Amino acid sequence: MSEIRITKQFTFEMAHALHGYDGKCKNIHGHSYKLDVCVIGEPIEDSSHPKCGMVIDFGDLKHIVKSEIVDKLDHAIMLNTNSPHQNLAQELQSSGHKIVEVNYQPTSENMVADFAETIKAKLDKNLRLHSLKLRETETAFAEWYAADQN
Repeated sequence: MSEIRITKQFTFEMAHALHGYDGKCKNIHGHSYKLDVCVIGEPIEDSSHPKCGMVIDFGDLKHIVKSEIVDKLDHAIMLNTNSPHQNLAQELQSSGHKIVEVNYQPTSENMVADFAETIKAKLDKNLRLHSLKLRETETAFAEWYAADQN
């Protein structure tokens, strides 16, 4: 059987700030992110299996990505744990705002690499993560491809 790629797109709104950056993005600002998740595998051939003919049910892929990434980040502020915004983050969090702290600079490049590890850990063993594309704007994005990894 042929290997087939299945892609699903997700959207979320999130703010971040780039600690130490020499431009406007050092300030807290937001984006309407779009994340394309592409997995690869062989369609299930067992005619008695309820997912016969599918590489992965789009609903199953949606569940993984929403629960592990989208639901955690949508309408949140992502900050590096070493950011000088920590006092503000604590104040915002104590008043009910969603703060996500990460141990990396929250660039699209680092986020897409983090997302890849998260998604790979949740996929069935017969599937592989092929690629991710994280759009920060309509014209700016970061891509992760399994083939590019060491």
